[in-house]
Amino acid sequence: MSDPSFAAGAARAGGRRCFAIAVKASFPPRPAVLTSTFFMQPHRVAFIAKLLDYPHATADVVRVSEQRFTRELERQLGEDVVPALRAYQNAYESSGAGLTKDELTLAQRWAKAYDAARTAGFRDLGDTDEAFFEVRPV
Repeated sequence: MSDPSFAAGAARAGGRRCFAIAVKASFPPRPAVLTSTFFMQPHRVAFIAKLLDYPHATADVVRVSEQRFTRELERQLGEDVVPALRAYQNAYESSGAGLTKDELTLAQRWAKAYDAARTAGFRDLGDTDEAFFEVRPV
């Protein structure tokens, strides 16, 4: 194929083509797209993370904070961000009753990952008493 963007994004791995897709950050935030290098079919899980109720918000500060939060959440959960969020919401709404052991484990992973991501996102922000990150699947 002669398309230079295709040639730049394709790599050979064991005689098969792999594709790596980069996601650029922008403001206002667009959905973060998780991709894994997979032969011919990238797996995508999209979500939006927004910093809300931060009193000293500027576009650059918010963008950098949301990027750090998203990056840490993806590092902690990988492709399980949206399933873990849904498991946590279900556990919260039902107080854990009627959930499988796997769902409870996933909900616990969400709580731990969200805490780590929140710490990363709030780094260098100063007063964040009322601020929080909202995560929504797209």
